[in-house]
Amino acid sequence: MSEKWETFQGRVAEVRGRIEAACRRAGRSPEEVTLMAVTKTHPVEAAAWAARAGIHSVGENRVREAVDKITAAPDLPVRWELIGHLQTNKARAAATYFQRIQSVDSPKLATRLDRMAGELGKVLPVLLQINAGEDPNKFGAVGGEAMRLAEEALRLPHLRVEGLMTIAPLEGGRETARRAFAHLRELRDRMRTELGADLSELSMGMTGDLEEAVAEGSTLLRVGTALFGER
Repeated sequence: MSEKWETFQGRVAEVRGRIEAACRRAGRSPEEVTLMAVTKTHPVEAAAWAARAGIHSVGENRVREAVDKITAAPDLPVRWELIGHLQTNKARAAATYFQRIQSVDSPKLATRLDRMAGELGKVLPVLLQINAGEDPNKFGAVGGEAMRLAEEALRLPHLRVEGLMTIAPLEGGRETARRAFAHLRELRDRMRTELGADLSELSMGMTGDLEEAVAEGSTLLRVGTALFGER
């Protein structure tokens, strides 16, 4: 166990080093960028290791898998966030167990989550998922849908829209990823001007493209493979 923990510590240090170097190149402070540990398909111990290493934001892709982990370790000092696609029939469970949902990709889902949060007596923090690279294989609002999604979500009383999220296209490499990240930042800036919303969070960048994401203004990096190895 100690050997595995040392390996994990080394991986955390390497990722933090990459983030710090990217921030230096971009003229940013590393304090502006949060590192999230993506623990999907890994046991709950992965989230415990992340917390022990000072990473207190944990991302999960599937509601059922996450709920099992959250209920198994209710006192773990981490913020559980849903980063995978959410079906409306799982909105109540998601609103109950997650501290934030990053994958709100349609007005229908936003409305459903608002209703569930209201019934639970809470205001639910969310990010709006935008398909900034217009990848047909990715979820997220595209083009004019993005502004309409933001307009409708910002009106809902039981949601707190904190920013935007995107996943870079699978094809095209780092430059394609950077263009998608730049597009998300530009869209956020436009929303700020036209809708008067803060939208301070930009969740973009993973293991393979975190440098490009930092360069384009990411405030949250969703990292799994570089921390826990290949699944």
